[in-house]
Amino acid sequence: MNPIRDISRPRKATGGAHAIASDTVTVLHIDDDPNDTALLQAAARKASVNFSLQNVEDGEQAIAYLGGAGEFGDRRLYPLPSLILLDLKMPRSTGFEVLNWVRRHPELGKLPVVILSGSELQDDIRQAYVEGANSYLVKPIGFDALVNLVENISRVWLVATQNRT
Repeated sequence: MNPIRDISRPRKATGGAHAIASDTVTVLHIDDDPNDTALLQAAARKASVNFSLQNVEDGEQAIAYLGGAGEFGDRRLYPLPSLILLDLKMPRSTGFEVLNWVRRHPELGKLPVVILSGSELQDDIRQAYVEGANSYLVKPIGFDALVNLVENISRVWLVATQNRT
C-alpha cells in the first residue's frame, strides 16, 4: 500500500508517486479518514487552488514524510510542504504529537500548521494553540462550505505568504 496520496488531482492508474513541479506549492494533509481526504481533494479541484495536496494517513507517516525518512527521502516526489493541514484524532500518533514534533524540529518549527478537525471541544482548541497551531478550523458540513474553506486557506496561508516573500 502506498502510504501517501497526492490528492490535488486524480490518481494515475499506476498508483505510484510522481514528481511534483518545482514551482508548485505543496500542502501536506494529515488525516486518517479516506472520506475526508476524497472530499478535500474534490473541493481543491472545484476551488481551482494553485497547490499540490499531499496526504498521509497517520501521525507516524506524517513524521516520516516531514523528516524525509525512508521512502520520503526523495524530495522531488515528497517535497517539504509550505503548509500542514492536520487532523487531531488519528491512530498511532495524534495530531497533537505531530504538532509538538513539528514545533520542536529545528528546520520545520516555523512551518504553518492549521488544525482541520471535526472536534469543536474547547479543550482541543485550547491545547492546539498552546502546542503551537497557527489556526484551528472545524471541518465544515456541506461540500460548498468545504470549497469555500479551501479557497480561504489558499488565500490566507499560501497566496498572502507568497506575496510577503
